Amino acid sequence: MQPYRSILFVPGHRPRWVDKAIAAGADCVVLDLEDSVPAAEKETARTTVAESITRVRETNGEVGLFVRVNPLATRLTGADLEAVVVPGLTGIFAPKIERATDVLQYDALLDHFEMRNGVEGLEYIVPVETVRAIQNSREIASASPRVGAMIGPSAEHADIAREVGYEWTPEGLETLYLRSRVLLACREAGIHALTGLWEDLENLDGLREFAVRGRQLGFHGMIAIHPTHVATVNDVFSPSREDLEFYRGMVEAYEKAEAEGVGALRYRGLHIDKAHYDKAIQWLERAEAILRKGER
Repeated sequence: MQPYRSILFVPGHRPRWVDKAIAAGADCVVLDLEDSVPAAEKETARTTVAESITRVRETNGEVGLFVRVNPLATRLTGADLEAVVVPGLTGIFAPKIERATDVLQYDALLDHFEMRNGVEGLEYIVPVETVRAIQNSREIASASPRVGAMIGPSAEHADIAREVGYEWTPEGLETLYLRSRVLLACREAGIHALTGLWEDLENLDGLREFAVRGRQLGFHGMIAIHPTHVATVNDVFSPSREDLEFYRGMVEAYEKAEAEGVGALRYRGLHIDKAHYDKAIQWLERAEAILRKGER
């Protein structure tokens, strides 16, 4: 999966909001058919979402375009996928997954609609929304090659808050264990780790602090629910000039020392060896992928 920094939600039945999300600079946009679409409008919203994907792709080939379909238990998922699996779609935001077998049910549907509609390579972003999903996060993360990202839960009022019963705080200690389990599952499976959303729309300072804590924990991107949050999220999850200089310098220093037969050395007052070098290489690979995306 692309190293999406910001994943912004828009209601699927509001096509002009898609344009606002892209104008805000979101790396990825999720067109929602689930919670933000009234029941009476879900059928027409499917057509609107498909039209939005086609329209956006006429001028923008880079932004990620995902659709959050209705959960399998609603029996609406198949009709959702039938309508929105169109050329230009990047993937499916798959809600209420609790077990690896749920992922395989999505796979069976996608296999059918990809072949029928001439689409290929679709991925999943999987939110972790229930206690059972937390317990099964390792199996879910590796259940299918389509699983490209999972979200460590942190919401103040969403499903996971109700299920676990925690009292939300800006510091996020009450969800640290939950998010950490998902993060480790992502690392083990080699997929993109995303942290949850910040619901206070006007508190951009709080958003930045929360995003920084997520980055420090090891997450590489974040869900957003308002266009005004995108710039902050992108900034937090982008490599800084200082960090780029630090890691590039570390790689250069280690490679020079290694060529001289030295395996451990001092770099900017730090002891470094091959483990530090390997981390620097990995960090730079991800950073340069983000920078390439920003240059497009």
